[in-house]
Amino acid sequence: MRTRIKFCGLTRPGDVRLAVELGVDAIGFVFAAGSPRRLSLEQVPGLRAAVPPLVDAVALFMDASGSEVLDVVRALRPNLLQFHGSENDAFCRSFGLPYIKTLAMGPGAEDPLSARKRYPSAAAFLLDGHAPGQPGGRGERFDWGLVPDLGRPLFLAGGLTPDNVGQAIRQGRPYAVDVSSGIEHAPGLKDGEKMQHFVEETRRADR
Repeated sequence: MRTRIKFCGLTRPGDVRLAVELGVDAIGFVFAAGSPRRLSLEQVPGLRAAVPPLVDAVALFMDASGSEVLDVVRALRPNLLQFHGSENDAFCRSFGLPYIKTLAMGPGAEDPLSARKRYPSAAAFLLDGHAPGQPGGRGERFDWGLVPDLGRPLFLAGGLTPDNVGQAIRQGRPYAVDVSSGIEHAPGLKDGEKMQHFVEETRRADR
């Protein structure tokens, strides 16, 4: 099976275009308060224009209000929503779009199987290495041997880099890998060589 690739936290149209050229399946745009990669609505048109058909645009939120999510949905026209906070299932599905729910896998995290029951409408789950209540995108790893079977596609995130993504895929066997800080030279500013290397190592692991 081909491992899907999501690049997250992009802030420049040129980075989006390069990601698309490299064959990435999804582009994550961050609208979480406090994130160094957070976008304004003014940045959205240029970024969205760089995402062609058949590549998913994903809007990421963390405990945003319903009106904030709707404003982004209208401006970005995302294919998927990603919720990173304490949002419940009813809230996540209320926008009429499929959603990914992030599950914290760091210290103090709840049993992922319990979380699965609380989000029956989730199209997929993203496993990240941070502790509950903390934002992602900080490169925090968790034990990839602990990836559970949740009956939904699983995105593996947290501390992934071009140097370890192959190991993560072989251990966790995820549906997709999700990377942000591991392909950057500064928050929100992607490094073209790291982006290419990440894709190459993912494909090498698939082979």
